[in-house]
Amino acid sequence: MKYLLVSILITASFYSVKAQNNRTAILENLEQDNITNQESRSGWTATIKSATRLFGDKDDLTSVITVIPSGSEVDVLGADSTYLRVVFEEAEGFILKRHAVIRQTPISARSDSPAVNQSVQSASRAQSQSQPQSQSQSQQDSRFSYLEYKYGTSMASMLIAGKIWRGMTAEMVRDSWGKPLKINRVISGNSIKEEWIFKSTWLYIEDDVLMTWGPVQR
Repeated sequence: MKYLLVSILITASFYSVKAQNNRTAILENLEQDNITNQESRSGWTATIKSATRLFGDKDDLTSVITVIPSGSEVDVLGADSTYLRVVFEEAEGFILKRHAVIRQTPISARSDSPAVNQSVQSASRAQSQSQPQSQSQSQQDSRFSYLEYKYGTSMASMLIAGKIWRGMTAEMVRDSWGKPLKINRVISGNSIKEEWIFKSTWLYIEDDVLMTWGPVQR
């Protein structure tokens, strides 16, 4: 009995170390891709474990492009110790590594193969035609859950509806309207004044607080 238990423990330890080594190898490959292959996809994909923000700049946590819903698939371009560089719905940016499960895409299923790409596009069109409403609703529900966890139910309801109001923070504005087309910034002493330009509206933000807004003059 004693020898059986020892054997089981040794086997479990072996598989645990093997899994850790595999994960380490994955990350090392990604980091290598990030250095030597910046402009091409690395052949790795990831599944989002929980709703996560896609940052345009990993050193600027206000540069949120969008919120990626839980369960979404992203293409992984590279990695460092904290972030993954990914592509989600044609938008490229950075997500926290801990929010994703990484795996390698089989060569036969790579989207850069013309034959496979055509097949995948046909399948995607068929799926989007048969389930457009349920897929959109699922993404909407995931985004609401993220906002509700972050701000509470009442605030999440207003943000999901795309509302803005005086006194909201710059981060709330991004969660409601997304990333502006342009930001004009003036720094005066300890005060930071910004003009955020959207398609038809400008917003005036001072020291991270929304002060007022108006229509963009054409």
